[in-house]
Amino acid sequence: MTPKERAQKAAAEMWGRDNASKWAGMELGEVDEGTAILTLAVQDHHCNGHGICHGGVTFMLADSAFAFACNSRNQSTVAQHNVISYVAPARSGDLLTACATELSLTGRSGIYDVTVTNQTGQKIAEFRGFSRAVKGPVFDET
Repeated sequence: MTPKERAQKAAAEMWGRDNASKWAGMELGEVDEGTAILTLAVQDHHCNGHGICHGGVTFMLADSAFAFACNSRNQSTVAQHNVISYVAPARSGDLLTACATELSLTGRSGIYDVTVTNQTGQKIAEFRGFSRAVKGPVFDET
């Protein structure tokens, strides 16, 4: 199995059980070893009292992309610590894209950056995720 095939199979297994990301309206895009892309069409129910996309929704999109990237090697991995900086507001009707990229993987610990942009390429948020591998694979490779 190639690294990309492993990443795609891990993503398919996780997506099948990921009720939260699907409930929020996310779509799983491209995945490869250490990378993942997810999208979300912002709807009125994603918006807060200021009429902009709730920061928690943007965080959730970035966190989901992070999860697919850090589980791409078929090692069950969870978030240890995450931080996000909001750069610009997203609005109802925007199409957000979260692109996660692995920066470092040493032992059981990883560092990932996720950039969230809208349909024009405007940066909405920057997220940094710190992962920790736990016991077990995402799927059985035997």
